[in-house]
Amino acid sequence: MPRFVDTSPPGVCIFCRIARGELPAARVFEDDLTMAFMDIGQVNPGHVLVATKRHAATLFDITPEEGAAVMRTVQRVAAAIGDTFDPPGLTLLQANGKEGDQTVFHFHMHVLPRHADDGVGLSWPRKEPGMEALHAYALKLAGALRAE
Repeated sequence: MPRFVDTSPPGVCIFCRIARGELPAARVFEDDLTMAFMDIGQVNPGHVLVATKRHAATLFDITPEEGAAVMRTVQRVAAAIGDTFDPPGLTLLQANGKEGDQTVFHFHMHVLPRHADDGVGLSWPRKEPGMEALHAYALKLAGALRAE
């Protein structure tokens, strides 16, 4: 992950300023709830960020409508990337919080065209806790979902 971290306060973060037109951006698409623009730190040609227009720091802060709108925009942008750059792969990345490697604290998704040996590493240690633990985790989550 990039080591740039935006330390701006909420509402004046880099993406809020882009949304208001205060900072330049190579815009790809926008609608009432979302904006898509080229990542200034391009990993591969066609690397786009899709963000909410309203400031919301993480996935936990967006509305269901914003979440659906972001995914619709991501799908449209991904199709355009495929048609334009013809990458053999594509990665969607959305990070939340410092520990989740989020570097701009305004909800956004990376739409990243991928190529063999492009230097992007997405790996983590497999812990394989066993089926009993997995069932226990599933029961906790299912209970939380029923309580909503």
